[in-house]
Amino acid sequence: MMMKKIMGALTLFLAAQGPACAGPDARSILAACDQVRSPNASFSLKVKLVEYRNGKQVDASALVVYAKPDLSSGQFDNLVMFLSPERDAGKLLLKNDNDLWLYDPANKASIRISPKERLLGQASNGDVVTVNWSKDYESSMVGEESLEDGDRQPSKAHHLSLTAKAAQITYARIELWVEVDSNRPLKAQFYSESNRLLKTAYYRRFQPQLGAVRPTETVIIDGLDPKWVTVMRYSDYVTRTIPDTWLQRDYLPRFKAD
Repeated sequence: MMMKKIMGALTLFLAAQGPACAGPDARSILAACDQVRSPNASFSLKVKLVEYRNGKQVDASALVVYAKPDLSSGQFDNLVMFLSPERDAGKLLLKNDNDLWLYDPANKASIRISPKERLLGQASNGDVVTVNWSKDYESSMVGEESLEDGDRQPSKAHHLSLTAKAAQITYARIELWVEVDSNRPLKAQFYSESNRLLKTAYYRRFQPQLGAVRPTETVIIDGLDPKWVTVMRYSDYVTRTIPDTWLQRDYLPRFKAD
């Protein structure tokens, strides 16, 4: 009888402790990964995109991204200014919630565009803006796995599966590997609505930027042609005040970078 009471008490104790013993769940890991990817404050940075085919550079582009947290949604509003090439210099890309607008100073018109459209090489419009994946995707835990990271070093990672909450989100599904000890993003695979692998990304060159160690380079490999590669490099992180007017479509013709 005494043994039954002890076993019963132990069962109740383990049941009560279950959630704590289970470790972090997919949602909390994804939110922590977002904190590594981007500061939780208004900031700007420069992005250099370089496209390679068969190991040779074929195109390049440079941008400045202004990102401001939207406290009501937990997402970021973005204004992207094109610096180069010359054909695109001065163009602006505005992201409010899930709406994207492209402004061309040549004709002083802004048109609505899709985040899924390619900007350069394998980088889409949705890749250059700052987003919190934990707000756009439902996440589930696949398991803990060993993998080779972008520097070809062995790493232990949480494998998460992300499913878009809305049709207009850039990718229908993302398979994401997050380093166990640091919550750093290591690798991601991006899929279309038809479950086709669009591209694979490796996150590299982690450096201290705005209070955290963040990836400053993303290597994107085409889902069909591994010799088609786009590299995104991030630099010049600055915490700054971003006026609300900058993030309004009607203001785009008057925008001037300070």
